[in-house]
Formats: sequence, structure tokens, C-alpha cells
Amino acid sequence: MKYFAAFLKMKDVEKNQSYRQQHIDFLTRQEKGGTVFARGRFTEGEGGLVIYIAASFDEALKIAKSDPYVSLGARTLELFEWDMKVNENLNDAP
Repeated sequence: MKYFAAFLKMKDVEKNQSYRQQHIDFLTRQEKGGTVFARGRFTEGEGGLVIYIAASFDEALKIAKSDPYVSLGARTLELFEWDMKVNENLNDAP
């Protein structure tokens, strides 16, 4: 499986507020299904980031496009394959 970073930039603040619960519910379902690795909002309010897990770019794009924030026009979507590296030294931290 591969990782894909979905940048969700704010497009429409009113739609963002209206569809927030649908977006959260969507991400919760994706987490339970194992297709979301991490997610969160940008603190300055300009959008957020979701890291999807999928076999291919096309599969990740299909999932990301089904997010209500994207499909209903609240946010734009930019998707990139992410070659994740983990800091192995963190395991040794006290």
C-alpha cells in the first residue's frame, strides 16, 4: 500500500461550515476502513490535510473526491503520492 497526501484548501467558507459534519463522518468511516492514516486542519483556517492509504493514485483520488468537502465544493483537492519516512530515533526517546 502507498500513502497519498490530500491538501484540501478552503474554497467556500459557508459550504465548509454546512458540510463539516458530513466531512467528519466521511473521514471517520475511512479511518475505520483503514484508508486514512492521519488527518487534521491547518490552524490558520485555510484548509487541512488528509493522508490516505491506497494501492494506487487512482484509488486514492477516487476516495479523496468522494469527501463531501470536495464533492460539494467546499474545498479544492490537490493529491500527491507521499514517500513517507519515519524518524527511527523517536523510538529511543524517553
